[in-house]
Amino acid sequence: MTTVLETDEHKALRAAAAALGTRYGREYLTKVIAAGAHPDELWSEAAKLGYLGVNLPEAYGGGGGGIAELSIVLEELGAAGCPLLMMVVSPAICGTVIARFGTDTQKQEWLPALADGTRTMAFGITEPDAGSNSHRITTTARRAPDGTDWILKGRKVFISGVDIADATLVVGRAEDARTGKLKPCLFIVPRDAPGFERRRIDMELHGAEKQFELTLDDVRLPAGALVGDEDAGLLQLFAGLNPERIMTAAFAIGMGRYALSRAVTYARERTVWRDPIGAHQAIAHPLAQAHIELELARLMMQKAAFLYDSGDDAGAGEAANMAKYAAAEACVKAVDQSVHTLGGNGLTGEFGLASLITASRVARIAPVSREMILNYVSHQTLGLPKSY
Repeated sequence: MTTVLETDEHKALRAAAAALGTRYGREYLTKVIAAGAHPDELWSEAAKLGYLGVNLPEAYGGGGGGIAELSIVLEELGAAGCPLLMMVVSPAICGTVIARFGTDTQKQEWLPALADGTRTMAFGITEPDAGSNSHRITTTARRAPDGTDWILKGRKVFISGVDIADATLVVGRAEDARTGKLKPCLFIVPRDAPGFERRRIDMELHGAEKQFELTLDDVRLPAGALVGDEDAGLLQLFAGLNPERIMTAAFAIGMGRYALSRAVTYARERTVWRDPIGAHQAIAHPLAQAHIELELARLMMQKAAFLYDSGDDAGAGEAANMAKYAAAEACVKAVDQSVHTLGGNGLTGEFGLASLITASRVARIAPVSREMILNYVSHQTLGLPKSY
């Protein structure tokens, strides 16, 4: 396989995205969260600079790049302390699925708006009784009596940003006319669709994007709400899930880098005895190890993005899972060590690291747990028997 190295264009994009993040930073995001608002200014400027649609086709107002470019933007914003979670959902998952499988009408309606940031889309897959097991999804889609419209019924949980999204890309299951079995299908559900209700979930983790439980009570949708081929099934679903894993890795790597940079600065300046504490190996070595693990995670993320953008869906699936696992572990360790380096100061609002203790664990849990990734690697890569 070709070695994954950043091109000059990627390096320039990384520098530009980092500059944007620096102009906003952690203080900006903290104020937005405290106000219960959304980072609209940052979102709008990222869109104006072409970053939100960098992975979408040029024919629809995007940058013509791929997940590799979008992951660079998210990582650098995260490293500056102001990551945009909706970048994982709107352009990466929903934009990619529509670009690959949507109808011409869907592409024309959604892709330019997703690229310029004027519209956003949420993604609904997780259910109360179908967390890690997507085969247990009970949200069903059936044909209306007229034979054209669709009727959706079911529930979803932990769906991000539904209150600000113009629509939600909902994963349901429809009956296969040939086999009678249920198969996954994706539908665009407008925010104001009758029967489409949301309830905010009270979270200990405070972020700019809120979490919701959704209820679909016989939501009637036109035939054009179905994305792509009714029989494409898992191919379409994982066209969105693999970019989600890659972007989650970017989110985690950026967060880990942010925490590590604060700790390194502190270790250079903080003097307790004669020398700065960073001169002591007990402080320096764990920080160096955290840096190494973040760099290794980025290499796997770059490989996953390279494979996905090259059209190797099978190879990208394996690499995306590994990247997400590696990045989550590296992020948790980097945040923990950074807080520990600062001691009591690591728990103060002044340094802004304590909240990352909770936030960093999200990447271990979502969008797929580390245990399910280990299951995947053990039986898909190593050929061991399935345990479930």
